[in-house]
Formats: sequence, structure tokens, C-alpha cells
Amino acid sequence: MRDRDQGSGIREQRATQAPCPILATFYCRKGGKAQPLAALFAISALLLIAGCRQDMQDQPKLIPQRGSNLFADHRGARPQVVNTVARGQLKEDSYFYTGVTEAANGYREEHDELPFPATIDVLKRGQERFNIYCSPCHSRVGNGLGEIVMRGYKPAANLHDQVRLAQPVSHYFYVMTHGYGAMPDYAAQLTPADRWAVAAYIRALQLSQAAKESDVPSGVEVKNLKDVAESGNLPASFAEPWPLPATAVQPYAHDWKQGWPANAPANPADPNQIAKPGAAKPAPAAAPAPAAAKQE
Repeated sequence: MRDRDQGSGIREQRATQAPCPILATFYCRKGGKAQPLAALFAISALLLIAGCRQDMQDQPKLIPQRGSNLFADHRGARPQVVNTVARGQLKEDSYFYTGVTEAANGYREEHDELPFPATIDVLKRGQERFNIYCSPCHSRVGNGLGEIVMRGYKPAANLHDQVRLAQPVSHYFYVMTHGYGAMPDYAAQLTPADRWAVAAYIRALQLSQAAKESDVPSGVEVKNLKDVAESGNLPASFAEPWPLPATAVQPYAHDWKQGWPANAPANPADPNQIAKPGAAKPAPAAAPAPAAAKQE
């Protein structure tokens, strides 16, 4: 019993004499054996605390939108070099991004041409974008009587009147880019390539609405619109011209030689194109006298 008690006392003494005095309180006895589980946890915590140094945090580096002592102006963000252009933003083809070129007199000049071929994929893309962004006002056939106009908005431009038919295809790109009158710009919704695709589809839509039976290739069946309406269980009025609704708001008076305000040209031929509200229509210019009369 004395040896056993003596051995037990030695083990108790060894348990209390831990390698570190701080860890001595974490030793416990269970079944006569010391369990250093809590001590291992304490050691791990001390190692983690010892590893929290400031070397990585205080390393010399530039943080965006913060000051820096590395440069004399104490700015971390460096000013761009003059006359440099970011990658992918050169926009070397100005006609592709603006739809106009600078004429000899300094005016912006529109052209009846696309910057790329009008393939079937381009026309399909233009049709998709037109039906999404343009048809609410211009309708899917482009006659300016969309659902928004039916509910009281200003009449949109009829893309099939003589004014719109005479305009170059880049004019539509210009209007979509900058907007005009009641029509806002769609530069945020349509990329330059999509705007050109929509312009190409507008031209194709104009050709389709003014097509004659002689334009149809031989062997292709031509269906009457009334027959198409009957086969689709549509009312007979579907094949008739669409009237302007009484709820549509008429635009203010302006020079009607330039067409509707929603599609004014990039540079109006007449400086008095935009008239003030309530102003009278300008009188037409007198025709020049014949050459023979001038000689007399």
C-alpha cells in the first residue's frame, strides 16, 4: 500500500509539473491518467496568436481609390497617358458608331448604306430587336399605330410614308442613337450592331409592305390578306387599313416638309424645321422664274 500510494503521489506530482506553468491548470485526471486535451487546444490557440503579425498587411502596394506616398502627387491611381485609348474602344470606324460622316461643309451627312452586309442573320436579328423595342409604338408592320399609341401616346412615325421612304438607312441608326421628339434614344438598349440590324430590317419591312405581286418569284403562292385573316379566325377589319385612334395625341405644329418630329433628319434641310408650339406653318417658297422671263 505504501509503494502504491507513493507511486500515485509521484504521478500526481508529474501531472502538476507541466512543461509550462500556464498549461498546468489544464491537466486533469481521469482513471488515474492525465488527459492533455485541453492543453492541446491551448497550445493551438497560442500558436495562432503568435502567427498574427503585420508583415503581410503592411506590404508596399497600391490600393485602388486610395492615396499613396510612392508618388509626388500622393495619388495611387495614375492619370491616363494623353491620346491613349483603352483596348477594344478605339472605334476607328466612326460611321459604324455614329451613322454619319463629316461632309465638306462640316455638316453631318447620312448615307443609304450599311457598314456590313445585310445577311439573313442580320435581318433576323433586326426583326427580333424591332419587335421588342420598336413595335410597341411603331407596330410590327411599322405604320406608327402600336399599342402605346392606342393608349394615348403621341403617334409614332409611319415608316412607310414618303418622308421615311426617302430617308437613308443610316438615318434610322442616328435616330435610335440620339432619339428625337417624343422618342427617346435606345443607345443603352441596342448595341451599334443591333441598331444597324434594326435599320436594315426597317428597309426590308418597307419593301415588304410596298411589294407588288410582280415582285414575287414565279411559282410562289400569293395569299390574299383577307383569306389569311379568315383562316386564322380573325375579324374582317384585320385586312383593312388601321385608323388613327381618337385617343392619340397629335404633335405640335411644325414644318411638315420634314415629316413627323419623331424621325427628323440628323441635319435638317430647313433651319426652321423645329417651330415653336402654336406657330403657323411656313408658306412654301415661290418657284423660281423661268430663264426666258429673266432675260426679258
